Amino acid sequence: MSKKGSKKTPLNLAKELARIISDKKGEDIVIFDLRDISPITDYFVIATGLSDIHNRTIAEHLSEFAEPDHIEGLEGGGWILLDYIDVVVHIFSRQTREFYGLERLWGDAPQIKI
Repeated sequence: MSKKGSKKTPLNLAKELARIISDKKGEDIVIFDLRDISPITDYFVIATGLSDIHNRTIAEHLSEFAEPDHIEGLEGGGWILLDYIDVVVHIFSRQTREFYGLERLWGDAPQIKI
């Protein structure tokens, strides 16, 4: 999972990715536990960046830490999705995050403290 070769559980990976986002000045970081709610993934990590360029920079740092299986939205930068299978990271601009409201959609999911 990690390029450093360490075996990580999905929860540990989600927390590490959230920490990296925080270190890169991402804001409003939330981890949702979807294990009992959805077959899509185990965890969502949702965060807000300050600009499209900032979002791309965060995504690049996450990709250096652990290579995602799939990335969407790097070109535009307003909503970047990094799919690690068991963990899906969403990096939004503030306006795009408010518009799509993933927190409202998945609001019944437990949140993990960062």
